[in-house]
Amino acid sequence: MFGIGGGELVFILFIVLMLFGSDKVPEIARTMGKAMAQLKNATNDIKSEIQKGAEANGLDAKSLNSLTGNINAEIESAKSNLLGDTNNLLGDTATEIDKVKEDIDSLSGPIKRQR
Repeated sequence: MFGIGGGELVFILFIVLMLFGSDKVPEIARTMGKAMAQLKNATNDIKSEIQKGAEANGLDAKSLNSLTGNINAEIESAKSNLLGDTNNLLGDTATEIDKVKEDIDSLSGPIKRQR
């Protein structure tokens, strides 16, 4: 939870208790709970207004999903076309590198790697 461990959380609660006293802590917690509930209601209201506006303009969830689905399909098609070509290039390069290694080994002997 926010990168805070159990001991740190207990220490913070202890400091809050020392600063505000035992009679003010429940009131502060209640106020924070109400503020969080109001914030949640406000975000839900904003979401519903955005959805109503989108539906009024002819943009519902199904049309957006089909639109993004088409875009995703095009991206996957382009990616497969590009990767299909590069796989052949990489395979040819690897065989060429192996041939050059063999030529160097035959001319100078195998290279011993130090560890």
